[in-house]
Amino acid sequence: MNEGSGFLIAFGIACGALLSAYQAKKYNHDPEIIYYLFLPLTIWGLIGARLWHIFTPPLSSVQLGLTTQHYLSHPIDALALWTGGFGIPGAILGGVIALYIFCRKYEQSFWELADILAPGILLAQIIGRLTNYFNQELYGLPTNGFLKIFIDPAHRLLGYEAIEFYHPLFAYEMILNTIYLILLLWLSQKYGVPEPAPANKAGTLFLIYLVIYSITRFGLEFLRLDSSLINGVNINQVFFIFLFIFAGGFLLWRNRFVQNL
Repeated sequence: MNEGSGFLIAFGIACGALLSAYQAKKYNHDPEIIYYLFLPLTIWGLIGARLWHIFTPPLSSVQLGLTTQHYLSHPIDALALWTGGFGIPGAILGGVIALYIFCRKYEQSFWELADILAPGILLAQIIGRLTNYFNQELYGLPTNGFLKIFIDPAHRLLGYEAIEFYHPLFAYEMILNTIYLILLLWLSQKYGVPEPAPANKAGTLFLIYLVIYSITRFGLEFLRLDSSLINGVNINQVFFIFLFIFAGGFLLWRNRFVQNL
């Protein structure tokens, strides 16, 4: 991760925090709670993302010798955030853990804060994905279609040295996440519930975010060359299948349960 990437990630987090603070005010929460919360969310998210990369390194890292065994035997490289990369699944897990601990400590509603944070998380992801463009990473299968990106030979995977153009998966995700952000903001405006939110409604926005993002990542992984494989299985797809089942199933069950009360 170079200095430009670090700046974009920090800028994305800052923009996400500002949007979440605005959402908090709409929900009759003190916006300052978001500024206190975003630091632990960022730290735990980075830790989770780094651990996910270490234990499920993508093919490009493996080809460079940055395997799990390498990180375990060279802990300095594991701590050197500019070596290797990060994994979004780990960031999601780390962020959820941080939010849960924060809510338990300060007696806040986990689901209400999750709803408040969901649009800001998406905005941070959209801006953060720009780092993939500048680092020439997160590209997909070769293509000569209208949407394509040129990848320098130094950033091409082994076996693809002679191929110049690829699917810009990061751009696809940015476009879809922008649509999802507009959707969540619209749902928040139309159906958002001020504090205290009924138990059946708090958390709906966050669960919708998890469902639609899981579908996106699961689908894009079919186009991805730089997959994270464990025994030949795409671990990212497995994670997002389980996340989709959990979030979607819980959302449907809760709404059905409430309707039957």
